[in-house]
Amino acid sequence: MTVYNWLTILGVPGMLVALVGFIRVQILQNRALKNGMQAILRDRLLQCFQYCRRQGYATSDDRQNFENMYVQYHSLGGNGVMDDVRQKFFALPLE
Repeated sequence: MTVYNWLTILGVPGMLVALVGFIRVQILQNRALKNGMQAILRDRLLQCFQYCRRQGYATSDDRQNFENMYVQYHSLGGNGVMDDVRQKFFALPLE
């Protein structure tokens, strides 16, 4: 066997292992980023709700911002906890 044959035999499995490892790391990083972004959005939604509840009303801008964040939060796989907060938020009177 030539050197080229040996490199081909040993190189292809090595490249496949490296590719699988790279994909695994990317999946883990994407999952971490998704969970982190979801946590930040959940925190901001709760802050917005609590601020408006203390004021006793929500402006139309507050409602639009809340709904935009809620849609993005829900697209990341948000659970039903924020659904209740959303209902309470939209029950607040307008300014």
